[in-house]
Amino acid sequence: MAAKLKKGDKVVVLTGKDKGKQGEIASVNPAAGKAIVDGINIAVRHTKQSQSSQGGRIPQAMPIQLSNLALVDANGKATRVGFREEDGKKVRFAKTTGDVI
Repeated sequence: MAAKLKKGDKVVVLTGKDKGKQGEIASVNPAAGKAIVDGINIAVRHTKQSQSSQGGRIPQAMPIQLSNLALVDANGKATRVGFREEDGKKVRFAKTTGDVI
């Protein structure tokens, strides 16, 4: 099945502690059905000091379920993603506006 959300897409969180926040997808794990979004679902990781990095409490973005994310359309609102064929190519489009993503 084709991916509705891809790396670099601007998304909004639908549920959870970060509901309503927007961010850009940094990476997607389709097998787990999760994505890492910059600035969303932040957890503090305690790391030991090493030669290359300072130790301490480091905030890190954790994976979030794809079903809890929605694409942001041109108007800045959450939208669902659809697929259609244009010029022999399969393209993604926003269901609210009909614009190609």
